[in-house]
Amino acid sequence: MLYEIRNYHFDPDQFTAYKKWAREQALPYIDKTLELVGFWATTEEDSEVTGVEMDQLGSANITWILKWPDKATRDADFAKAFGSDEWRKIFDQVPGGLQSYRRMEAKFTESLI
Repeated sequence: MLYEIRNYHFDPDQFTAYKKWAREQALPYIDKTLELVGFWATTEEDSEVTGVEMDQLGSANITWILKWPDKATRDADFAKAFGSDEWRKIFDQVPGGLQSYRRMEAKFTESLI
């Protein structure tokens, strides 16, 4: 199995509205369309960081994980899900629009247990 960990640095000024949008619009679609492992938003607690300092964006404030059988399936199904008319209508409602995403990151992992 392949796990896709998606981290977003979303505009803090739009964060409350984003969480509402995610709960009410984005998550129902993602959960019915893909194999969603979980979706998390940061709390008011400070991140704990050791080693090299983070850049000016700090920690990601949204993290979600998808599960895939392999990368080829991911590429095909991800494009289909997020290229659909239904998703475009949902994404058009994201607070602040695309520019509210200060950074988007996807990394692919395997389970070691």
